[in-house]
Amino acid sequence: MPETAPIAVAMSGGVDSSTVAALLVREGRAAVGFTMQLWNQRRLPQLTGDGVGRCCSLDDVYDARFVAERIGIPYYVVNFEDRFEEKVVKPFVEQYLAGRTPIPCTLCNNFVKFDQFVELADSLGARQIATGHYARVEQDPRTGRYRLLRGRDEAKDQTYFLFGLTQEQLSRTLFPIGHLTKPEVRKLAGDLDIPVAAKHDSQEICFVPNGDYAAFLDAYLAEQGIPRETTRGEIVTVDGRAIGEHQGVHRFTVGQRKGLGIAAPEPLYVIATEPAAQRVIVGPDRDLLRSRLRASGVNWVSWAGLSAPVRARVKIRNKHVPAWATLHPTGDPAAADVHFDEPQRAVTPGQAAVFYDGDAVAGGGWIG
Repeated sequence: MPETAPIAVAMSGGVDSSTVAALLVREGRAAVGFTMQLWNQRRLPQLTGDGVGRCCSLDDVYDARFVAERIGIPYYVVNFEDRFEEKVVKPFVEQYLAGRTPIPCTLCNNFVKFDQFVELADSLGARQIATGHYARVEQDPRTGRYRLLRGRDEAKDQTYFLFGLTQEQLSRTLFPIGHLTKPEVRKLAGDLDIPVAAKHDSQEICFVPNGDYAAFLDAYLAEQGIPRETTRGEIVTVDGRAIGEHQGVHRFTVGQRKGLGIAAPEPLYVIATEPAAQRVIVGPDRDLLRSRLRASGVNWVSWAGLSAPVRARVKIRNKHVPAWATLHPTGDPAAADVHFDEPQRAVTPGQAAVFYDGDAVAGGGWIG
């Protein structure tokens, strides 16, 4: 492939991906901008929300097109709505109804933003893709394996959501701002005269207005004509004592404190949910501590696999400070048993356990 082959840039309309596109142009690279249309914001109109702070909005598409015109690159909007619903929205609904807490952004990265985007790049004749993620990638000269590294800005690092990337995807991916901090990116955007340099970051999931997961689930199931069985059930203590009622286990997640509707002498938290029995189990904060977990569906990234116990730091949710643990093989190459040095709070089924070897993502899987 000649060096003049274009680079496909995923443009969300935000400052990060816009800066990536402008940087490539400044370097004399042939860039082509693409915005992925993932969700029809006009669906489920009964849900409240003004779209502010949500990714992939119509305003974002407008901003991405405007930036592409300003920097002088071809620009296209590609419709991935069907793929997104099949691989992200439906599993999101199924997981919540099963009493788990899914991570739709990781599913989107795994099955849409990288998987489909690489195929799109192939159709264009592009050898590489570029995104505005705060992460880095490098090739290990000893093994030839591609390593996914944390972004320099610890507060913005997005590797927790990228653990599912394959070696093929990493070999073709550029993260041009992974070595920068967010303030540095904003300053660079201003220097490059990018019109969205001061635009606020998106905070919410694109298909869940105002973060109200339960309202989305109810509206989506109604739209699909899927009848809901009775969801009312008991709220019980860890020793089985009933102390209240709830309107559905999908309204609760492990570690939750607010919204329980229970008066108690000490704060109570959701310890677990039992969808089959329609029970929500609550208890004091100390009952949230866990020393072990099993990760399944593990994708090994910087490491080729696990053949013996090994030390690593493990992150169990995006804002969690990675904790030291020993990883143990299970006999299944796509699983690992994690034994923490110190018990961790709110180990939540459906979330990811991502393993770090220094700044490198060794691998990651789903908490069972």
